[in-house]
Amino acid sequence: MISLQSITKSFGKFQALAGVDLEVPAGTVQGLLGPNGAGKTTTVRVLTTLLEPDGGDAFIAGHSVRTEGDAARRSLGVSGQYAAVDDKLTGLENLTLVGQLYGMRRKAAKARAHELLEHFRLDGVPKGQRAGSYSGGMRRRLDLAGALVARPPVVILDEPTTGLDPRGRRDTWDAISALADDGTAVLLTTQYLEEADELADSIAVIDGGRIVAEGTPATLKAQAGGARLDMSFERPGTVPAARAALSSIGLEVSADDSALRLSATAPGRQESLRAALAALREAEIEVIEASLRQPTLDDVFLQITQKPAGVRSGQDSAEDPAVSPTEAPAEDPVPDNAAAREEVRS
Repeated sequence: MISLQSITKSFGKFQALAGVDLEVPAGTVQGLLGPNGAGKTTTVRVLTTLLEPDGGDAFIAGHSVRTEGDAARRSLGVSGQYAAVDDKLTGLENLTLVGQLYGMRRKAAKARAHELLEHFRLDGVPKGQRAGSYSGGMRRRLDLAGALVARPPVVILDEPTTGLDPRGRRDTWDAISALADDGTAVLLTTQYLEEADELADSIAVIDGGRIVAEGTPATLKAQAGGARLDMSFERPGTVPAARAALSSIGLEVSADDSALRLSATAPGRQESLRAALAALREAEIEVIEASLRQPTLDDVFLQITQKPAGVRSGQDSAEDPAVSPTEAPAEDPVPDNAAAREEVRS
């Protein structure tokens, strides 16, 4: 349903995408992870026809984004980082408006709106309550519903749970799972690794404009090297010495000096734990907590990109920072929908 084939895109001297290949079948959730600036947003812009790639092509439900942009957009629903709902309209009016903008007759649009409100558990909202008074989770569900009004076979979700509380995130997760269960192909970009672990059938890690790893969550975790040993320390300056002590017995260590924590490989599990504690005792390093665990996507991410999620690949600024104002596609201003509101309400 989604196919990216050798996609390249540059902004001046900055290469945002350097040959991206990715396939997302129907009825699956494909996670796309990467540090800030790795190419996630550029990939989404190409797929939504907001940017034309310099090389390669992408297909939405079989339609080329380069040569069949209108057909690709008709097959696509998009929900961005922030809910794009009209605060002055009710949920029903919001969805009816979206349907009419897609060319549906008002009666059909309203029927579809009622169907989606029930599907996303928004049918219990008091009649006349405007979307501006909705909670964050309700607004996100309404935004997702808006992306589905035209029954698109493909939905792209760009960091859909940004800024939501735990309840709102869980509601959004349930809605995303329901999309895949209904046969929709979903591309999910996120910086919450546990979100990708929970939802994605397959995960692709993008870094430096390239897909550097791809597989199921279980497959990627297996690449992290088995069990992990986590340790916490009390005194500042302890972590470098602890890293040296554990490295001397053959453990691979990743550390966060500021948090006074480190994580190390534990190929022998309990034996590795005992050996690590003995090495630290010999070095007179006090440990306040030590535990064994299975690897997580955080470990995979750190191992593949050598940086935590949210840190830009080779840059300190936000994604695609090399794009100048004259090169970047400007976001369309949000219009005042007063006339459209009156059309929906009349």
